[in-house]
Amino acid sequence: MAQHATPLLNSDRIRVLAADSTRMSSQLLAQALAQDGQFHVTGIDPHSTSILAAVADERPHVVLMSSILEDSTSTGFDLIRQVCAAHPDTRVVLMMDTSKRSAVVEAFRCGAHGVFSRTESPKLLAKCICSVHQGQVWANSSELRFLLEALCESEPVRVVDAGGESMLSKREQDVVRCVAEGLSNREIAGRLGLTEHTVKNYLFRIFDKLGVSSRVEVVLYAFRFRKDLVRPQASETSCVQCSGTFVAAPPSRPAVATPVAVKRSLEAAGKLARQVRC
Repeated sequence: MAQHATPLLNSDRIRVLAADSTRMSSQLLAQALAQDGQFHVTGIDPHSTSILAAVADERPHVVLMSSILEDSTSTGFDLIRQVCAAHPDTRVVLMMDTSKRSAVVEAFRCGAHGVFSRTESPKLLAKCICSVHQGQVWANSSELRFLLEALCESEPVRVVDAGGESMLSKREQDVVRCVAEGLSNREIAGRLGLTEHTVKNYLFRIFDKLGVSSRVEVVLYAFRFRKDLVRPQASETSCVQCSGTFVAAPPSRPAVATPVAVKRSLEAAGKLARQVRC
């Protein structure tokens, strides 16, 4: 049963569901986070049914979940998919013992909005939760590079059909351009003169045509294959900046536009999860 670490005194507090690898560690984590007055934290048993039930009942803004649940390294990833599908307004941060490349990439493919290594400080964890709640994608420079490398190594996305025509209609390309700029569904609708429902339908068709499942992948698609859909940034450099650390873009990799611009759009893509699963 879920146990509240602190009473909900203010509706402005960020509701956090903490599901660590054991029940005791979940409660300890909840108690530690609850010392920060901006959080209302609930510690939960680290079992799939308990977590899904708590998400449905508590309606947390952010779910902080261990990558290892029920003594399995795959349960956490499966739960991310289920939470994102059933509760698109809820954002998920995956806590990992180590930032392995495969785990980082899989977490974002499943729909996570952030990954957090246990080697980082508790203070940084609070910042991570706040950033994800505000709509940003949380990853350090090395983890972001893993995503870019995975994109470069993946099978090419089809950009034209058998007849050589673009896979996306002109209006769908307009929507992709707006997503790459970090616009919300409402903002896209206003710019293109559409309803939010129509924008959402366009996005699902784009996902289907490109064979992707998240807005982050749409942003990466735009930067890798359709740079004509991305506005140039005046002050971009050839490095990725994240958490105060600079990492040079791998010289042997194919160009992926400018990584700084990719990071900006990835962060912007995170805030769009309220309308479409990311």
